[in-house]
Amino acid sequence: MEKGKAVMGAGRRWAVEFTDNSTSHSSRDIPDPPGFTRASQEQDDSALSKQKKDAEANWKAQKAWEVAQAPFKNLFMMAFMMWMAGSTVHLFSIGITFSALLQPVNALRGVGKVFEPYKDNKVDLLAPKLVFIALNLVGLGLGIWKLNTLGLLPTHVSDWVSSLPPPQEVEYSGGGIPLH
Repeated sequence: MEKGKAVMGAGRRWAVEFTDNSTSHSSRDIPDPPGFTRASQEQDDSALSKQKKDAEANWKAQKAWEVAQAPFKNLFMMAFMMWMAGSTVHLFSIGITFSALLQPVNALRGVGKVFEPYKDNKVDLLAPKLVFIALNLVGLGLGIWKLNTLGLLPTHVSDWVSSLPPPQEVEYSGGGIPLH
């Protein structure tokens, strides 16, 4: 049988083999065309890979800073809600105040989980975490201040010991009648 021809029955050709198995050439044996080298292509691929990794690290750093600054927006909203609740002790003001206390506490407990998606060897998360913690501590301080203005914090000795007299009131409202 000749190479590239197959015989079926009475010498009829029915298939042609296009591969030449006598001498096998690999892609490395064929010379590169003028102006093209495989080494430059591998360097370009590594440069693109490095640029892609740098872009991803920059994106992660930017998103980490956005997450770190998110409690700042919440501070103004919570301060407005506390101002709207007033300074009298009732269910709404107590609910707003405890919400203002619980949100920062829960955020501080989950700092690691919040910044987990942005963890990378090239991204420094220390500064965003510190900003996040500081802003949540400010929110916690705002809630504690509201508790104090409502008179719900024990700030005097008589709050702890029942046999001691309460402190003297500094301000009176008598409608023009002197209280002596």
